[in-house]
Amino acid sequence: MRMPANRPRWALATLFVVVPLLALTLVAQQSSNSLTIPGQSGSARVVQVNGRNYVEVEGLARISNSSLSFNGSQIILVLPGTSANIPTTSTGFSKEFLAAAIEALAQIREWHAGVRNAIERGTPVTSDWLNPYRQQAQQAVRLTAVAVNTSADKSAMPALNSEFETMVKLSDKYVQIFESRTNIRTDALANDALEQKVRNCGRALASIASSDQFVDDGSCFVPVNP
Repeated sequence: MRMPANRPRWALATLFVVVPLLALTLVAQQSSNSLTIPGQSGSARVVQVNGRNYVEVEGLARISNSSLSFNGSQIILVLPGTSANIPTTSTGFSKEFLAAAIEALAQIREWHAGVRNAIERGTPVTSDWLNPYRQQAQQAVRLTAVAVNTSADKSAMPALNSEFETMVKLSDKYVQIFESRTNIRTDALANDALEQKVRNCGRALASIASSDQFVDDGSCFVPVNP
């Protein structure tokens, strides 16, 4: 579609764009070019492949104030002033999402166990030690988001994000307490609201492994002060 000559190219804010997610092997040199949009702050990295320029999708979304979401093999870029309405073809969980979600939950549980064991044994709770757990869980959650395809996948994803974010708060809380040289009681988690939310939300999410549905009992979205 050719745009009128009197309309700036960056005025694509009225379009809803669905970009296919391609698995490309980039046999090319990364260029130092960047994309900017007049009137917007920041820039997006540009990579040159076979003489053509490709812009980083996340960077494009950032500088155009757009939002990104995922629908199976598609990246959905929703520009300002538009709305997304992506139909789904199934009501159950997709196999890809289910496998990714189970792995993400396993990574979060391992991280949680690391924090709990350190507190109960009275050993140092440091960011250097816990960061690898956090990074692995974060990557697993991201891969789960990419696997979202059906309406069921979409309904469960916010709860998984909430579980990860609550675990971040719980982990950071005790790292900060340890760094402040404040004594951490070995039974500190017994009455910790964040700990209870991690456990309750985790149990709710675990149900997706044994049934083809996620029942939101509200446990993943209870407001909790760190």
